[in-house]
Amino acid sequence: MKKIYFACSIRGGRDKAEDYKKIVDILKKYAIILDEHVANPKLDSTGEKISDEDIYKRDVNWINECDLLVAEVTNPSLGVGYEIGYAEKLNKKIICLYEQKTNLSGMISGNPKLLLISYDKPENLELKLKEYIK
Repeated sequence: MKKIYFACSIRGGRDKAEDYKKIVDILKKYAIILDEHVANPKLDSTGEKISDEDIYKRDVNWINECDLLVAEVTNPSLGVGYEIGYAEKLNKKIICLYEQKTNLSGMISGNPKLLLISYDKPENLELKLKEYIK
């Protein structure tokens, strides 16, 4: 089974936490999600209760291990941008999800190595994600 690293905003804001959970629930049908906890709606913008160094080491290890990085990029996040860049350097496959009305950074929308998928509701992503995961 494929392994997915799911990148989403934590300290950059958790206003889309319910969407993150719905997206992870879809992804879990087709792959192992290495960092499923980031989609927990109870996780707030203060982040986890472990050191920043431990977060960095753990997340880099997970990105090294994953087959695919799926990033929800509607809400700008320094961490998500870093994770995308790190995964790209490793030649990982990367899917960026975003709400249709989002004005994406040119560094995301202009990068031909990223697969961009817009959506109106997370529930409508399953067919597209299933196709790309397999």
